[in-house]
Parts: sequence; C-alpha cells; structure tokens
Amino acid sequence: MTFASKITVTRILMVPVFAVLAIYYGKSIEEGHPEEWLRWWALGIFITASASDGLDGWIARRFNQRSKFGATIDPIADKLLLLTGIITLSLVDWGENGWRIPLWFCALVIVRDFVILGGCAILHYTNHSLDIKPHWSGKVCTVTQMFALGWVMLRVVPFDPIYPCIVAAIFTLWSGYVYLRRGMRRLRDSPDTQPDSLI
Repeated sequence: MTFASKITVTRILMVPVFAVLAIYYGKSIEEGHPEEWLRWWALGIFITASASDGLDGWIARRFNQRSKFGATIDPIADKLLLLTGIITLSLVDWGENGWRIPLWFCALVIVRDFVILGGCAILHYTNHSLDIKPHWSGKVCTVTQMFALGWVMLRVVPFDPIYPCIVAAIFTLWSGYVYLRRGMRRLRDSPDTQPDSLI
C-alpha cells in the first residue's frame, strides 16, 4: 500500500470518530449544557479529514504513487466523510432552535447517491463500459454540500442553515440530472463503443 493510500485509509478511520464526537455534542446540547470541546474536536477532525483528500492526491501525483486501489478507495473515503457529516448533523442539533441539517436535504443527498450507484450497476450489468470522470457540476455540488456542513458546524452566521442547504439542494439536483442524462445516453450506445464521461 502506498503512502498516499495510507492517508486515504486514515481518512476513513477518522469518519466514525467524527460521528461519535458530533453525536455526543448534540446530546450535550439536548441536556442543556453544551460541551464545546466536543464540537471543536469534531470540527477539527472533519477539517483534517477533508484536507487529507487534497494531500493524498498531491502525494500520489508528485511521487508517482497512483494505484488502482487508491483510485478506488479515494472517492469512497470522500463520499463516506460527506455522507456521515450530513446524516449525523441532520439527526442531532448543533445549536438552539433546531440548528441542524434539514432531514429533507439529507434524504435528497442520499437518493442522489443511490441513483448514481444504481446507474453504475445497470451499466455494468448490461456490459457497457464505465468511465467515471468528475463533472464540474458534481464538484460544485460537493463544495456547496461542504459549505452547508461548515455553516452548521462553525455557527458563525446566525441565519438558519436552511438557506445554504437550499443552494446545495439546487446543485445536488442539477448534478444528479447531469449524471442521469449521461447515463441514459451511455445506455443507448452499444456496449462496444467508447465510454462517455458520466459524472
């Protein structure tokens, strides 16, 4: 296993630590005595895990440590971190008056990702070649989702988290539509044609 892949695996191991800290912080708010150190530790681990995404990619490119394992596990680690953050912060309050990710937004993100996975499975089992490359709408979707998470965790601006979630929801739907359109176009092609970029 390359050093870059070890960083990716470490990011995966940080995910349950973040979730536990976030849940316990939410419980402390529910009990009326917020333990701020839990919030800052959870935030620090989340930021460290997020930053490691760029670090492992840079190391893989700079020191020629690209591998099939790394290419497979890196997007899994990214999605695991993001989904865990969204799901956890939709289940527990991180402030007064329901300061959390709305459940409808959490459901939207999960449904979009299941559509993507389902589409990949359909293409695979119908013997269509699958070439997954990031589309810029997907990158914007990820950025806006991370921004919504940061809005909840940092609590810098006193406006309801629903506003950044609405913005993120728009790009989540848009990127999902882009994926669906590309997947349907790929499905109409014969299995032996050149693969199209899906996301």
